[in-house]
Amino acid sequence: MSNPFKVLLCRKLHPAGMALLDARPDVSCTIMHDPPVAEFHAALAQADATLCWLERVDQAALDAAPKLRCVSRYGVGFDTVDVAACTARDVAVMVANGSNDLSVAEHALMLMLAVARRAAQHDRHIKSGGWWPPAGPEMVDLAGKSLLVVGYGRIGARVARYGQALGMKVSVLDPFWRPSRLAAEGVTPARDLHAALAEADVVSLHCPLRPDTKHLMNAAAFAALKPGAIVVNTARGPVVDEVALLAALNAGRLHGFGADVLEVEPPAGPHPLFAHPNVLLSPHNAASTEEGLARMARIAAQNILDCLDGRPDTAMMVNPELAARG
Repeated sequence: MSNPFKVLLCRKLHPAGMALLDARPDVSCTIMHDPPVAEFHAALAQADATLCWLERVDQAALDAAPKLRCVSRYGVGFDTVDVAACTARDVAVMVANGSNDLSVAEHALMLMLAVARRAAQHDRHIKSGGWWPPAGPEMVDLAGKSLLVVGYGRIGARVARYGQALGMKVSVLDPFWRPSRLAAEGVTPARDLHAALAEADVVSLHCPLRPDTKHLMNAAAFAALKPGAIVVNTARGPVVDEVALLAALNAGRLHGFGADVLEVEPPAGPHPLFAHPNVLLSPHNAASTEEGLARMARIAAQNILDCLDGRPDTAMMVNPELAARG
């Protein structure tokens, strides 16, 4: 085809998604790898669609992309995309809904268990020549404990079910769910964050990043938290005020903290949390199981093709109002 659609991939795509794009003779792909901003903008000049990881699609990016029709996210978050600016330009913003909730929920559960059982500390101690920890196990069970799930989307709902399977008492804080509906789901509705934190042995964060959730876990929240609690964050880094977190850890108020996200990713040099023994971190890869990567790739690639074909799936659109414009 003389004028194929040009698709910019900002990282190599899993073969499950690449196969969908390669099967289309009217699609030509350019693959970059975490491009610097200037190179990303330059490559956008000819792009009809782009598949982004952490690249920012802001007004400057849109100004560099006169042909752009679709921004497809490799995942379900879209805090790196200026949705209002895209909507004004008739650019569909697509996410891979349903692709990573299983993987991220399992990762959150892994962090809870690993922090509760001091798994990382024991591993390091044994590999350095030790055996029984000098201070004793300092481990806790999760069964019978109170789990507070903050944010009851697909991931949070799965984490709540996993907690129930472990015998935990689960409460949920989510202003977009009616208390009666939450009760029907078998969880206890929480109405006030600080009151809920005072009762929680484990807190698992799954809320999106918005102005009202930035630093949701701040100094006041950590002060309200039940002493000896575990906090797990697989949402977005800025949901937790890391200065307040470190202060709470150093004061001995937490059993531990596990996270897949940080306020700045990747961190610029050594991070204060790295040195704390009761902190367990992963590099924002909770969704990156083999199965999760394949699911995200297939949906993200299909979202691009659907947009280029003029029939975007509104269930995957962040700005579905564009579909009504025709």
